[in-house]
Amino acid sequence: MAMIGRRQFAIASTAMLSAACAHLDQIALAEQRSLHEQQLVLLGLNALARAPQRSYFADGHRGASMISAHLMCVDNELSEPTTNRIVELFDRNWASSKLCEPFPDGDHVDDATDRIGRTLAEGKGVLREVGHDAIFAMHAIKGFRMMPESATTERVDGVCDLIRAIKPWRDVTPNDDINPPPFADSVEASKFILREASDSIDRFQGYGQGFAGHMLTFGQSLVEMAAMGMPEWAESCRVAFCKYVTVTRTGPDPSDRKIKDHQFSKLRPDATEYWKQRGDKTLGIGHVFKYPYAYYDLLARANDPVLEQELDAKAWQLF
Repeated sequence: MAMIGRRQFAIASTAMLSAACAHLDQIALAEQRSLHEQQLVLLGLNALARAPQRSYFADGHRGASMISAHLMCVDNELSEPTTNRIVELFDRNWASSKLCEPFPDGDHVDDATDRIGRTLAEGKGVLREVGHDAIFAMHAIKGFRMMPESATTERVDGVCDLIRAIKPWRDVTPNDDINPPPFADSVEASKFILREASDSIDRFQGYGQGFAGHMLTFGQSLVEMAAMGMPEWAESCRVAFCKYVTVTRTGPDPSDRKIKDHQFSKLRPDATEYWKQRGDKTLGIGHVFKYPYAYYDLLARANDPVLEQELDAKAWQLF
C-alpha cells in the first residue's frame, strides 16, 4: 500500500490505492479504503462531540483513540496487515455504536480551531483530569483540520462542552525547578517529555503506567498544538503541565492501589502480531492507541537515538 510520509495528512489517491490493493481480498480492500477516506477520523470527531452527553471521560478517550490510531498508521507508514488489523478492531468494537453515529448536516464553523483553543485556555492553568482537556482539544483540532467539512456547529459545540467537562484533579503547586522548553521547540520539548516519561515508568512500577502514558499524551498534545501553528493555546497549558510533572515526580503514595506490571514482550504497536495478540475485545477506553501514537510522534520529533534506545528497552511496560 502506498503510504505518505510523516506530518502529511492524506493518503495516496483512490486510484493508486486500488492498484496497490488489487490482489487483496475484499475485506482487506474495504479496510484500506476506510483509512484512505479518513473514516476513523470522522468517527473519532463524532465520538468526541457526543461524549459530553454520555460518559464524557471514557467516551472522550474512545473518540481521541480513533484519531490517534489513524495518525499512528499514517505517520509511521505502518504495514498493510497492521493497518488492516487496527481498522478491524474499531469495526468490531465502536464503529457501529451510537457514540460514533453520523451527525446531520449543519452550519459550518469557519473558526473551529480557534474556538476550541479559546475554550481550552479557559482552564487558566488548572490541572484537569491528567490533562485531558488539552489531549481532547488537540485531537479535535487535528481532526477538523484534516476534515474541515466536518466542523459543523453541533460537532464543534460538543467538543467545547467536552473540554469544559474535564474536572480539576491534583491541582498542586508546581515545583519551581520544573521549566519545560517552549512547546514550539518541538525537538527539545519532546526530549523533555520523553525523559519525564522514562523516569515515570521506573517510578511507578507496581502501580500501573498511566502516569507515564499520560506524560506522553498530555505533553505530545501541547507539542502538536504548537506545531500546528497554535503555540498560544499550547502555552496556555504550561502551568497545568508543570503541575502534572510535579505530581509524577512525587511518585506513588504507599496507600495507592497496586497494579500488576505487564509481562515482558519484544512486540511493539508497530507490528501486526502485537495487535493480533491483543485479541478482539481488549481496547479498554483507547489508551492502547493513544499511548503509542504519542510515543512514536515524540520519538520522531526528538530524533535522539540514545533516548530512543532507553525508552524502547522499557516500553513493554507501557504497551
